[in-house]
Amino acid sequence: MVVRREKKSKYYRGSRTCGWGRVAQHRRSGRKGGRGRVGYHKHKWSWTVKYAPDWYGKHGFVRPPQVVFRWRAINVGELDEKVEELARQGLVEKVGDEYHVDLLKLGYNKLTGSGRVTKKLVVKAVAATESAVEKVKEAGGRVELSVKSE
Repeated sequence: MVVRREKKSKYYRGSRTCGWGRVAQHRRSGRKGGRGRVGYHKHKWSWTVKYAPDWYGKHGFVRPPQVVFRWRAINVGELDEKVEELARQGLVEKVGDEYHVDLLKLGYNKLTGSGRVTKKLVVKAVAATESAVEKVKEAGGRVELSVKSE
């Protein structure tokens, strides 16, 4: 068999249509089956099944935000830094040398253990980490949990 050395397009030079007929054939969106993602549910269904099987339908379930419980946490170090300012604002009660902090009033529900504690804190919280409880106890305070933490 003879090898064709020149490309077919060489023979079409000067023909204007290159074998695609007279008026604008092989040019516009009709040639590709529509514009963009059109036809994925119709004439391009086999492409969809092969290359985009998860394109259609619902996938999974999203719980409503008002139902989902979220932890709002504050570190003991951050609380230790802010406690005097909060006492001035009336959000934290100072009894003797102790600061009585209700985390729910401040908009938090969990006490976490990052940072250093230098003041005596009595903290009411829904949950607290072991390291947070330990650090508050070492500084002479205590943590009161209103609901058992997991």
